[in-house]
Amino acid sequence: MIEKGTLLSDTKLPSVRQISSMLKINSVTVINCYRQLESKGYVYTKPGSGTYVSTSLSFNYEKSNCDKNVFLDEIYPNDDMFLINNGQIKIDANTINFASSTPTSDLFPVEDFKLVLNEVLDRDMGNAFNYQESQGYYPLRSSICTLLKNYQINCLEESIQIISGAQQGIDIIAKALLNQGDYVITESPTYTGAIAVFKSRGAEIADVDLDADGINLDLLEYNLKKYSPKLIYTIPSFHNPTGISYSQQKRKNLIQLAQKYNTYIIEDDYVSELDFEGKNFIPLRSFDNWDKVIFLKSFSKIFMPGLRFGFMTVPPKLKKHILEAKHSTDISTSGLIQRTFDLYIRKGLWQKNFNNMYEIYKKRYLKTISTLDQNMPQNVLYHRSGGGLNIWLSLPYSYMVNSLLEYSTSNNIVFAPGGIFYSSAPSKLNNIRLSFAAVPIEKIEPGIEKLCTLISRFYK
Repeated sequence: MIEKGTLLSDTKLPSVRQISSMLKINSVTVINCYRQLESKGYVYTKPGSGTYVSTSLSFNYEKSNCDKNVFLDEIYPNDDMFLINNGQIKIDANTINFASSTPTSDLFPVEDFKLVLNEVLDRDMGNAFNYQESQGYYPLRSSICTLLKNYQINCLEESIQIISGAQQGIDIIAKALLNQGDYVITESPTYTGAIAVFKSRGAEIADVDLDADGINLDLLEYNLKKYSPKLIYTIPSFHNPTGISYSQQKRKNLIQLAQKYNTYIIEDDYVSELDFEGKNFIPLRSFDNWDKVIFLKSFSKIFMPGLRFGFMTVPPKLKKHILEAKHSTDISTSGLIQRTFDLYIRKGLWQKNFNNMYEIYKKRYLKTISTLDQNMPQNVLYHRSGGGLNIWLSLPYSYMVNSLLEYSTSNNIVFAPGGIFYSSAPSKLNNIRLSFAAVPIEKIEPGIEKLCTLISRFYK
């Protein structure tokens, strides 16, 4: 697999225990095989971390047709991802990009935002460039409280913390609550940026598999008992990357478990408002009677990601710690951006922009689903999410997804391989995340038709 390029440079190999269990052979045999691979230069060992594919003998990615700078959204570098260089992989005009779940710049409401920005500058003048209080510009927090009523969340301005994007929010929470060696429970798979934050804080990650209606509660409770984690990180609505959503009962049970085992939940509301099939999911925060949920939201997938703007609702007991962590991180989020976004909401322009983006994304979602239904290769399954921005494909168990990616990229189709969304070496590597956020609707059908043809051709 290394010689064929299926396993690329710096890819982490499964553990000795995993290989032993999978092949039903003695672990000593696996150890001897790994030693032989290392003696011949195929792999190298990181003490305390694992065994990795050597750079020298692995497939020469630099000379392949697959450019390693395709934009892959907010995916962060890790030991298992040969593909990523600071979160970006270049693409050209002919590439159909199913890897990114971030809107393209032609969808940004530049003119409306420019009008509001100029109005703020005329109104506030130099005050717009002063530091804001670390918790955030009060009128904006008031506007957000009004917006949250649409999510069935009632809160006061005092519980809102303004942040510079969801990624910063996760980092602030981790800084406030985690110490070296503390445990965090995540879904498996999950958002790679969150994994990167928790690991950077020295936390240990216990991942729990997802069922069709959300996290496996039996496994979750087992891990709660075993590790006494400080946090549970979850994306309960239109999960990234799988598109899975929690049932209402599972949402309630999750909060009850957090209360029972005295831990906090980060509810990362990725894109719950992009509900194209009337699922009407209610946030965990709405069921929270014990102040165990930190509701985290960014506007990057519906607005302009480069603004780096978001917010979270903070339980009273955590407010002081969160505020201190925010202040030590960057003092405060840009006052100009906060004032401008507040006015943008108050003038009804946020709702106008959301309505426009909703219709665009819904058309792309429906086109993606219908094209998959018509062209899905044999033995390939997908999860119909009903909303969000991602479709999760499951290929045959033995399918070489990384090699397929190299093959499809040479044919101007890119996607996100499922293996990058796991906190440790996954036991299966046969998933693909397709995102339609960055693909114009006229390119979705030919792009998926071509990808399905490539999947079938490559499998044969």
